[in-house]
Amino acid sequence: MNDPVGGPRSIIVDGRPLPELLDEGMIRDVVHGFYGEIRKDDLLGPIFGRAIAPDDWPRHLAKMCDFWSSTLLRTGRYEGRPLPPHLAIPGLGEEHFRRWLSLFSATVLRLCPPEVARLFMDRALRIAHSFRLAVAFSRGEDTMLVEPITEQSLTDAALGGRRA
Repeated sequence: MNDPVGGPRSIIVDGRPLPELLDEGMIRDVVHGFYGEIRKDDLLGPIFGRAIAPDDWPRHLAKMCDFWSSTLLRTGRYEGRPLPPHLAIPGLGEEHFRRWLSLFSATVLRLCPPEVARLFMDRALRIAHSFRLAVAFSRGEDTMLVEPITEQSLTDAALGGRRA
């Protein structure tokens, strides 16, 4: 990336320069790969299928690419409000967010170098927690009881599921 004067531009995320390997192509691969898995998933596929018409998927994928580009590359392309559609999903709960995070983790681990996968997951975990707090608040639930989902808990659940 270059700044307006022509030199390389460093994006600082959490006090560290953004990995140069992360670019728009990688974001596109992650978004398209992830939502490909979502659409096939027994738990999340039907929810997304009700919310997004088949003809609207290309627009949704482009919007999600803009979201992640804005979130990680600081491009400012995303202009939406991601929370309201999630608040409108009846019964949205921790199991849905855990599944979303598990599929996302598997996707970024498959497609990205470790340092980029960690960056994606850090943001995804924060977003999931923020959304879970908002869902609980909108339902009048005690938000102090909403504990963050950790990457370790996702790994533990996956390992536990394989042992069963």
